[in-house]
Amino acid sequence: MERATPNLGAALKQERKRQGLNLSQLAERCGVSRSMLSEIERGNANPTFTSLWNITQALGVTIDELTRRCQNRPPAFIESLSGLQTPIMVSDDGGCELRALNPLSTATEFEWYELRFQPGAALHSQPHALGTVEHLSLLEGELAVRLNNQLQQTIDNRGTLRYPADVPHSIINEGSREARALLVLQRQG
Repeated sequence: MERATPNLGAALKQERKRQGLNLSQLAERCGVSRSMLSEIERGNANPTFTSLWNITQALGVTIDELTRRCQNRPPAFIESLSGLQTPIMVSDDGGCELRALNPLSTATEFEWYELRFQPGAALHSQPHALGTVEHLSLLEGELAVRLNNQLQQTIDNRGTLRYPADVPHSIINEGSREARALLVLQRQG
């Protein structure tokens, strides 16, 4: 039975980033060139034992610990959800459909939605948590964003609007055809 070689490069990169080091800083600490470290991390080069020893010593981890991290990785997976399992919400006026695309585990940091607006439809939202930002990327049609019932900006031609969502805000289809967009709600903090 053939055994897979552990991907030490990915484990090294993860540890380097966890410690807040860039490639140049680690290269200076371990005596391995920045370009070689980059190749190792990307899996394009296999380090010699001496290089691996120097890198792990500079990071304060053992080779065994890195190998265990590689072997304890969860198996690769593909999650499949049917259309019936994807949550769909409808605006108060019935003209806007929101399909929630993010996994529930990410909802405290960000949410993303596919939006469909019928002509004249509007999605009115109360303020979200302080510091929340929305990123609205138009796929087709034309939409307007209104903040505090005053400031308004229109988006078309597959553009993107970014705006604070910690104030009352609305997304409106003032056009004569259906509009489609992706909306990412990002919570700061």
